Amino acid sequence: MRYLVRLVLLSTVIVSLNACAPDGPFETPVAGRWYTVEQVARGEELFQQYCATCHGSQGQGTADWRKTDANGDYPPPPLNGTAHTWHHPTEILLRTIEKGGVPLGGVMPAFGSILDENEALDVISHFQSLWTDDVYDRWLEIESR
Repeated sequence: MRYLVRLVLLSTVIVSLNACAPDGPFETPVAGRWYTVEQVARGEELFQQYCATCHGSQGQGTADWRKTDANGDYPPPPLNGTAHTWHHPTEILLRTIEKGGVPLGGVMPAFGSILDENEALDVISHFQSLWTDDVYDRWLEIESR
């Protein structure tokens, strides 16, 4: 019985500390990555809501994403690490989500009025979680420049 009481008290303390953390609740880091498990979960929800229609539910993009369509536009590329997304540092990824692809010659709509920066980072964490460690490491080299 004492063990159970101590466990309940310890759990209460942990929950209280978690709620009072200066940057919000504690989050669980993903080993070797910049983001947390919780960001990936939030990002997946946002991705499914705003991105999956064009980029695919698993970030697989369009089959012929390298070929222009009938309008001369490139279809949505994969975001799962098999296309060029990993070539772009976070700053560019955030700007593309905020302002859309039109400034870069694409057709992706802007999400700056829909997603705040933290939500955009959550989306990025989700699709980066689909990347292999090799692809992520290559992106990390670009990010650190």
